[in-house]
Amino acid sequence: MARVLVAEDDPDILQLLIYKLKGSGFEAMAASDGRTALAAIRQFRPHAVLIDVRMPGLDGIELCRELRASPGTAKLPIVMISAQGRPQDRELAFAAGADDYVIKPFSPRELVARVQQLLVEVRA
Repeated sequence: MARVLVAEDDPDILQLLIYKLKGSGFEAMAASDGRTALAAIRQFRPHAVLIDVRMPGLDGIELCRELRASPGTAKLPIVMISAQGRPQDRELAFAAGADDYVIKPFSPRELVARVQQLLVEVRA
């Protein structure tokens, strides 16, 4: 069973994503800020992560950079989630190492499908 960590500071979105991921057969874990997410990633060792761009403590861009800089997480599939849809916001996320970028509001079903696709690509 693939493990996915969701780092999101909005409790409603966080719970929705955890619910949808579990309903799709994933083992899912939640973190409400970047620092907690970083510690959980090191302990939980997920196969993919969903990261909100704007979070307290350590924002999603910095978290993404830290994951890419560490040999143990450098190839971890990362989907960034943000209410910011400007091209420069997307470019910043991709420059930090994100594999995908999803704009809020989003379809939870589509987001789960994107995670599934990233995991297929990683295993190929």
